[in-house]
Amino acid sequence: MIRFLLRWTLYLALAGGLVIGAAALYYSRDLPPLEGIHEVKRRPLVTVQGPDGRVLATYGDLYGEPVRLYDLPPHVVRAVMAIEDRRFYGHWGLDPIGLARAMAANIASGRIRQGGSTLTQQLAKVAFLTPERSFGRKFREALLALRIEDRFTKDEIVALYLNRVYFGSGAYGIEAASRRFFGRPAKDLTLYQAAMLAGLLRSPSRDNPHADPERAEARTAVVLRAMVAAGHIGEAQYKAALRAKSAVAPPPELSGPRYFTDWIVDQLPNYVTLGHDDLVIRTTLDGELQQEAERVLAAALAKEGPAMGVRQGALVAMAPDGAVKALVGGADYKASQFNRATQARRQPGSTFKLFVLLAALEYGYRPADRFLDAPIAIGNWRPRNYRDQYLGQVTIGDAIALSLNSVAVRVTEAVGRARVAAMAERLGLRGPVPRDAAIALGVAETSLLELTGAFAVLANRGRAAAPYAIREIRNRRGEIVFKRRTAPGARLLRDDVVRDAHGVLNSVTTRGTARRAGLPQPAYGKTGTSQDHRDAWFVGYTSELVAGVWFGNDDRKPMKDVTGGELPARVWGAFMRAALPGASLKPLDSDQDEGPAPAARR
Repeated sequence: MIRFLLRWTLYLALAGGLVIGAAALYYSRDLPPLEGIHEVKRRPLVTVQGPDGRVLATYGDLYGEPVRLYDLPPHVVRAVMAIEDRRFYGHWGLDPIGLARAMAANIASGRIRQGGSTLTQQLAKVAFLTPERSFGRKFREALLALRIEDRFTKDEIVALYLNRVYFGSGAYGIEAASRRFFGRPAKDLTLYQAAMLAGLLRSPSRDNPHADPERAEARTAVVLRAMVAAGHIGEAQYKAALRAKSAVAPPPELSGPRYFTDWIVDQLPNYVTLGHDDLVIRTTLDGELQQEAERVLAAALAKEGPAMGVRQGALVAMAPDGAVKALVGGADYKASQFNRATQARRQPGSTFKLFVLLAALEYGYRPADRFLDAPIAIGNWRPRNYRDQYLGQVTIGDAIALSLNSVAVRVTEAVGRARVAAMAERLGLRGPVPRDAAIALGVAETSLLELTGAFAVLANRGRAAAPYAIREIRNRRGEIVFKRRTAPGARLLRDDVVRDAHGVLNSVTTRGTARRAGLPQPAYGKTGTSQDHRDAWFVGYTSELVAGVWFGNDDRKPMKDVTGGELPARVWGAFMRAALPGASLKPLDSDQDEGPAPAARR
C-alpha cells in the first residue's frame, strides 16, 4: 500500500512538474524586460495658476521623489513587512506557505479570492501587469518575481516597491503618501504613521483615512499588532503608538474656482499634445471677481431660490477681448461637477434677439424704423408677446428694449432667417443654428459661455472676442509650450452697426426689461426667458467688463414666473457694482475704430 502511494505521488509530482514547466514556457514568451522596472508611466501633474502665479488647482496623480531605503526610519520597512510579507527576507520571490494557504482558499471558494503574493510579486504586478484576477496573470507575476529576485537585492526590491506602490488619495510612492496624509517627508514618519501607510497597501480606497478615518485607525492597530507578532516592536511600543496616534492632513479640498479649472483642463488637448510631462498653466482668472461671482450667485440662490423654484445658476464674466475673469458653473461644486456655464445647452429666449437686431442693422435697417406689434401667424405657429400685450406701431429699438416677440419675428422674416442664424454663428454660437420660423425667439440651444462671448464682440467694438482663459503653458522644465498671441480679433461688425446696437441695448437697461440691473454706469444688455420659465438670462456689458447670468433647474422644471429681467438682472447688477466700484465708465457709442466689415445689404 505504501509503495502504491509513493508511486502515485511520484507520478503526480512528475505530471505537475510537466504542467508547470509547460506553463512556464508558454507564459515566459511575452514577459517584459526588467529594464522597464524603473520607468513610471503616469498621468501628467497639471497645475492651474492665476495671472499672479497663485495655484488655483492641481490635477493628476501625485508622485513623490524616490527615497533611499537607508533614509527611512526602520519602522517603515518593518511595518510593511509585518503586514504584507513577513517572510520576505527568507524567500526567493515566491512564498510556498503563502501560496498553499491562498490556493486552499481559492479552491474552497471556486474562484480567486487570495493571491498569496509576496512583496516581490506585488512589485512585478504594479510595474508590469494589470490588476486582473486570472491564473495567467498570476503565473506571469510569479515568473517576473523570480527574475526580479535574481537581478536585484532584497533592499533594492523594497525600495522599488515603496517608491511606486499606490497608497490612495492619488498618492504614488511612500514620499508622496507621507506628504499627502501627514504633511511631512517620509524620513520623518512616526511608528503610528508608518503603520497607517502600511495598512493602506491592501485596500487604498476602503482603508483610506480621508474616506473612513475609523476604518483606517482600526487597520493601523492591526498592523501594529502584526509588528508585535513579528517581533519588530514590543507591547509597550504598541500601546505608546496607539496613544500617540497622529492626525491626518485634510484631503485636497474640492473648493476654489473648480468649475473654471475643470474647464481649463478639459481644453488642454486643443493646445498641447498630452504625454507624461507635468504642465503649469497660467490663466486669466481674477481672484477677486471670482469670489464676488461665487458670493452673489450663492446669496441669490439661498435667499430667493426656494420661493422662486430655482435650484441652479451660473455666471460668466470676461474682458471685452474674451479673457474670462470669473466663471461659476453651478450652485455647489461638491454636489455636482456638471458645469452649467460651459456644458449646459439651454434655450436663450429673448437674449437671442441680439442677433435679430444685428442682422437687421447690417441689412440696412435703423433702430428708428417701425414695425407692427400685433398678433402674427406663420403657418400654424402663432407666437405671442409676454402677457399678450401689443403696442401697435413701434420702432425696432423699442421692440428690443421691451422684448416684443411679434416684432422680432416680423424683423426676422423681413431680413431672412438665414441671415439671423449666420449672425449668431459668426459671433460664436456653436452651429448650425436652425433656420425655422421660431429662430427669433431663441429656441436654438447655446451655453452661457458662448452667449456671453457673443455680447463681448460689441464690448470689443465689433471685433472677435472668443472666450479664452489660457495665457501660457509651461512644462516641468519651465519651457513655454504655448503662449497666447495678443493681436486684436478680426473685425466682425461694422462701426455703424455696433454704434446703433449700443444705443438699443443701453435702452434695455435704462427703460426696458433690464431696469432692475440698476448699474449707475452706462450699461448695455439683453434679457431672456425661455418657454414656461425654464431658463432666465441676462447678458450685459460695460466698456470694461462683460457678464452673463443664467438661472434654471437641471431637470428643466419651470421656475415660478422668473424672467430674465428679474433675478438674473438683479444678480448681474450686484456683481457688476462690486466688480466696478466707483468706476466712471465712458459710454460705448462713438469711439469705434475703422476697419473692413461685411457689406450692408437690403
